[in-house]
Amino acid sequence: METPLILLAFLLSIIGIIGCIVPGLPGLILNYFAMWCMQWAIKPFSISLLIVFGVLTILVLILDYLIPIWTGKKFGATQQGIIGSIAGMMAGIFFTPIGMFAGMIAGAVLGDLIAGRSGAQAARSGIATFFGTLVSIGMKLLLAGVITSIIIFKFVSYRWNNL
Repeated sequence: METPLILLAFLLSIIGIIGCIVPGLPGLILNYFAMWCMQWAIKPFSISLLIVFGVLTILVLILDYLIPIWTGKKFGATQQGIIGSIAGMMAGIFFTPIGMFAGMIAGAVLGDLIAGRSGAQAARSGIATFFGTLVSIGMKLLLAGVITSIIIFKFVSYRWNNL
């Protein structure tokens, strides 16, 4: 039973890393579930480590939604600009990843223009929302990379000790 769970853990880790960039895939959740698959297979983690990474996963998921809004608001985005950035990102999913980012910026700028902001103000808040999204993607990728690295290290260690 351990081999299918280990393979599932590696598969979930890969899909999880992709999901940190592509919307619609629950990237970090899949990486965290990969830790549990490895735990069920070979029990390499302590419960406290699993709890710590569970809390970190929840924290990063919450920040993933808040950081783009905070950065947009910090640089003057209106509510219409924030809604526009979300709508633009969803429309751009079909042209991932460039379309997603371009759609987010265009949506934020268009939303702010509709709200009566000047072109310069709208562009500023659109770029701020974009950088906030990059920061949140970076945080997700960092945590997913750490989780995947730990999974690989524990697997190699397990195999090395059981030759």
